[in-house]
Amino acid sequence: LSTNNGTSWAVVNSGLTNTSLLALAVSGANLFAGTYRGGAWRRPLSEMITSVEQLSSGLPVHFLLQQNYPNPFNPSTTISYQIPEASNVTLIVYDILGKEIAKLVNGEKDAGTYDAQFSTSNFQLPSGIYFYRLEARSKVSSKHYTEVRKMALLR
Repeated sequence: LSTNNGTSWAVVNSGLTNTSLLALAVSGANLFAGTYRGGAWRRPLSEMITSVEQLSSGLPVHFLLQQNYPNPFNPSTTISYQIPEASNVTLIVYDILGKEIAKLVNGEKDAGTYDAQFSTSNFQLPSGIYFYRLEARSKVSSKHYTEVRKMALLR
């Protein structure tokens, strides 16, 4: 039994003579174990679990800009990023000389994980290395995040 998401485990098998298990099942308020030698074991869940901790909301806990995929790409790619709190966000693609090619995101975003699509269909871009830059300024704290990654376009 683990009470910390599997970081550590406690043995809960008192009264179970054969610990080579074939099956485990929960039914009602009981845990049942079946052993290889035909034995059966029942234990009330209330003896093992006294409370259930609420899991986190699943919202990001820090800013992150992922590597685009696919990379190299042609004609489009996905750029994923996450922000831990409401922020003003820009996501811009640049060429190797620093010229802005496309502004993929420009506005307020709530905390969460997002995907932005970059398609070269509307641009006459040559094969080469391009950069994308995420900048996020929190609206609720003083946090400011900037990160740049590179990607390759193959024609």
